[in-house]
Amino acid sequence: MKLHPLTLSLLVISLGAVISMAQEKGSTLFEEKCAACHVKQRPAYEEMKNLIAPPIMGVMTHVKNAKTTKTEAVSFINDYIFDPTQAKALCMKQSIERFGLMPSQKGSLTKEESTAIAEYLYDNYGYGK
Repeated sequence: MKLHPLTLSLLVISLGAVISMAQEKGSTLFEEKCAACHVKQRPAYEEMKNLIAPPIMGVMTHVKNAKTTKTEAVSFINDYIFDPTQAKALCMKQSIERFGLMPSQKGSLTKEESTAIAEYLYDNYGYGK
């Protein structure tokens, strides 16, 4: 099957629009549901004492170093945010001692919302191996 160049162009544009909308949804949900605790940027030294959760860049760096694919990372995030345990935690021991475990987000997020957030975080934060 041969696609007409105009058809192919429209498909590419449509796919780009869908990806952009998914990123926007994930970003908006992060701001609404997560940013009150997880800051996006590395805080200045004097701001460190006011943190109530680890910065999301650090969290996602740990996730990307532990999970080899986006699918695995998104699955981990979805599981962890609804049922966080110390055994599942990927952060350093000092982070749990300082911040405690993240409270479960059951009742605060749907699975669809958590997936949108997890995909947005994977695509925009953290450094992998």
